[in-house]
Amino acid sequence: MIQTMRRRVLLAGALAAAGVTGAARVEAAQPGKLKIALVLKSLVDPFTVAMADAAQNYQQHYASQFGLTIRGTAKETDTAAQIQMVDAMIKAKMNAIVVAPTDSRALTAVMARGVKAGIIMITIDNPLDDATQAAARISVPFVGPNNRKGATQVGQYLAQKLKGGDQVGIIEGISVDRNAQQRTAGARDAMTAAGVEVVAVQAGDWEYGKGRDIASKMLNDHSQIRALLCGNDNMAMGAVDAIRDAGRSGGVYVTGYNAIEAIKPLLADGRVLASMNQFADRQAIFGIDVALKAVTEQRKQNELSSVIETPLQLVTAASH
Repeated sequence: MIQTMRRRVLLAGALAAAGVTGAARVEAAQPGKLKIALVLKSLVDPFTVAMADAAQNYQQHYASQFGLTIRGTAKETDTAAQIQMVDAMIKAKMNAIVVAPTDSRALTAVMARGVKAGIIMITIDNPLDDATQAAARISVPFVGPNNRKGATQVGQYLAQKLKGGDQVGIIEGISVDRNAQQRTAGARDAMTAAGVEVVAVQAGDWEYGKGRDIASKMLNDHSQIRALLCGNDNMAMGAVDAIRDAGRSGGVYVTGYNAIEAIKPLLADGRVLASMNQFADRQAIFGIDVALKAVTEQRKQNELSSVIETPLQLVTAASH
């Protein structure tokens, strides 16, 4: 079994590196096979699509060992819908459920129900809130990158273009999300170290439209602003359009996070200075693999590591 798990880990890296994808679908589990569920955020978001595609492709390589059910919300903020999806997977008696939470706090109760039902529960992309986990007396592993470290690296790259006393704004994701909080903290760390002033922090909820609106407001409220640090690439693309509409193209730097395909032309022509690749495909695959390993080794939820860190890579015009 250990050799099988090692082969799966090696294949996970190979599939992710090759960018192998396939259409996400639902497979009905066969008798004797493990049943794994992957519950994601918005399935129209390119980052989430990459997760779903890679996970489905991975399952096809090990179809004899486990079945995979994939669910995703319509919007990033569809927390109630996501809770219903996790509940449905608990009722379907999955062996393990891997979740990318839309809300770090609101998902804790349903994750606790899964743990109580004896199902291995794992988070990817966005960890559960520490305090709510403690209150629920559960520990749900987070398989994913150190968001604070990643955002700090992006901020440090931006800081090379700024000088002490310059003003910047931060457009963060959903404010209650742990990954949004960590990215904002990392951006602040880098700006503080560079002597740069953060004059505004507002939530863009991971969305292009709201990111554009928040960027427009910041540009209007702070005429001297020199950069907008965005918690993901969707919001960064919104910020780029807001800067263009304000007639300030070339005068305000923009950074993103996730290194989605759509951001690459903006990196190439300088409209976006930098992004951070957190390898969405690998996160999904490694999250599933951690779940499979726990189930096959018959480990209990409280025996699992609280954090399994995955890689990050700064992406700029010179590197992408």
